[in-house]
Amino acid sequence: MNPHDASNPVQPATAKPRFSVGLTGGIGSGKSTVADMFAERGAAVIDTDVIARQLTNPGGIAIEAIRARFGDAFIDASGAMDRELMRARVFSDPTAKQQLEAILHPLIRAETANAGERAAGSYLIFAVPLLVESGNWKQRVGRILVVDCDEQVQLQRVMQRSALTEPQVRAIMATQATRQQRLQAADDVIVNDGELAALLPQVERLHALYEAFGRSL
Repeated sequence: MNPHDASNPVQPATAKPRFSVGLTGGIGSGKSTVADMFAERGAAVIDTDVIARQLTNPGGIAIEAIRARFGDAFIDASGAMDRELMRARVFSDPTAKQQLEAILHPLIRAETANAGERAAGSYLIFAVPLLVESGNWKQRVGRILVVDCDEQVQLQRVMQRSALTEPQVRAIMATQATRQQRLQAADDVIVNDGELAALLPQVERLHALYEAFGRSL
């Protein structure tokens, strides 16, 4: 489950313009690794996955709305949303998916905007798993960066890091934009099929480009 739209304008009209990048990629592509590498070089990274988890953790501001809509069974003993139960529900029930998105998307949008306004860095990177699917980030950021890898590599990575079976991973991939759709939306692409060392020159090149864009504003 990846209930992320977060499609708000990322800067208020009166703020000094900040150069921003929308970072995305399929499950298992290595988005987080790439985002961390940019952060190490001075970019401010705002991750909508992290924001969504904060909203649905114990004490998160989405919890009571989720409880009211779905019932106590979907809140675990710690007070967090039961992610496994909710994932099963939204995969089997499109109406439930829409209901969860109606709760989370406005909150994610607001928190993403707030994080962008507070962030300190040479430029902003918004890491958005479903950036292509949301259909409106192209107008919100200066560039779209896609982390790309072979679909078989995606499968292997996700299965190695989780208890999911191949059919379960393929089911998740089927809910996401296709590899071709992501590449068509991209201004920039980082290929992450193999060794970490192969990422370094790609990140360095784009970091220099994004810093130059930022200075030009």
